[in-house]
Amino acid sequence: MSESTLEHVENVAEHTASPHISIAAEKLGEFFGLPITNTLLMSWFVMLLLIIIAFVVRRSLSEKSPSKIQLFFEMLFEYILDFIDDVLEDRKMSIAFFPLLVTLFLFIWLSNWTEFLPGVGTITFDTINDGTQPLLRSVSTDLNVTIALAIISFIAIEITGIKKLGFFQYGKKFINFSSPLNFFIGLIELDSELAKILSFSFRLFGNIFAGEVLIAVTAFFVPWFLPVPPILFEVFVGFIQAAVFSLLTLFFIKIAITKPEH
Repeated sequence: MSESTLEHVENVAEHTASPHISIAAEKLGEFFGLPITNTLLMSWFVMLLLIIIAFVVRRSLSEKSPSKIQLFFEMLFEYILDFIDDVLEDRKMSIAFFPLLVTLFLFIWLSNWTEFLPGVGTITFDTINDGTQPLLRSVSTDLNVTIALAIISFIAIEITGIKKLGFFQYGKKFINFSSPLNFFIGLIELDSELAKILSFSFRLFGNIFAGEVLIAVTAFFVPWFLPVPPILFEVFVGFIQAAVFSLLTLFFIKIAITKPEH
């Protein structure tokens, strides 16, 4: 192969677009020393969208002549509340946890689906040190976000268990000196309790990040029709992962408020 041909191949390889895949969120800049990443901007966008939707829905509510859409959502929320009540078996506690569980679901669901909006991952921003970076990126592909959500759920679970059973009664699940077997079982329970943070965060992060990589690679090699099935599948996965995160939080709360002997 001649020298000119080699130079041509190198130039083509250098200028050929390739899918941008990065595990860590890309840093766009700083604000008083705090890093501003593209996933942080996306999370602000999702929160703003949720606030706008809540404001619009709140203004459209009517007690005298509710619309069919309002009746549908009232029935849906009543069904969700009844389901939470069936699990927790405490109406007062169900009403208290309804906002947390629904907010977790809506935030994760909307975060996963905004990944498919035009411009997400394609609109770029020129940074000073790191070059050109995507301006927006799916929130759930940032491990920092999923860990933060996992910590929120973990704290809610632990505080609920302590508040419901008492500090010492709840602690007997993990530290029990009544027998060597119970002590060993308690250590296993403690290990599994701490592992909830990892299971919560990596389950959500792994599924959404893997889907984003699959779509990016598929779109790079076959950009016309082949990416459509993975995109449709990821739309389904985005909804399921939001539901799984909220349901696991609910079920772990139920386990936390159950007495050790049960």
